[in-house]
Order: sequence, then C-alpha cells, then structure tokens
Amino acid sequence: VQLQASGGGLVQAGGSLRLSCAASGRTFTKYTMGWFRQAPGKEREFVAAIGWSTYYAESVKGRFTCSRDNAKNTVYLQMNSLKPEDTAVYYCAAAPVFALSSYWREAPYEAWGQGTQVTVSS
Repeated sequence: VQLQASGGGLVQAGGSLRLSCAASGRTFTKYTMGWFRQAPGKEREFVAAIGWSTYYAESVKGRFTCSRDNAKNTVYLQMNSLKPEDTAVYYCAAAPVFALSSYWREAPYEAWGQGTQVTVSS
C-alpha cells in the first residue's frame, strides 16, 4: 500500500485542521491505519489509530478524531482545539493487521506517508 498525506498548514491556537491520508491498493479495509507525529528535536510519537477500534494518545484524546472512509480508501484526522505543542510533522501509516494490539508502536506499520507539516501559533 502507498500513502499520501495532506491537509497540514498553519493555524492559530484553538483552531482546527483536518488531515487526510489516501491509500492505494484494494485491501485498505484490512489495515489498521495510524497517525504519528514528530516535533522538532523529538522522537516520533503515536497520535491515533483506527482498525478494529479507535485509539488515541492521552495528549490528544477529546480533541482529535480519527475516522476512515473505506469507499475512498482514506483515513482522516480531525484536529480541534489545537495547541502550540501539537506543532509537528504528521505521518500516516498502515499496518496489515486489522485487530492490532500494539497500535502505538511503529514496528507493525509497514507503509508510511510522506508527512504533512502542522504548525500551531500561539
């Protein structure tokens, strides 16, 4: 599967953005789709994932919503109430396991998008 992320940009604190990740291939429905982010000088970290269920990092729970449209082979990350600490490059990823227990780890994800920059100004 190949992934193409889009939707990043510059937004003020408290604002919203919606990221999209379009996937190629006919087995999209069998994948767990994840979102990760990497801030400057920091390691990449888990943000959200959707497969058998939907999972969120504590830092974004209640503000971000991950969803998928299987007809469009696309996964979304709706980000509301954005904070300056949400500034990062956001990556989508695909793991070929629908009921993925270790969704927060990078290792199960075999395909990664190119990343899209999200900048939140204070």
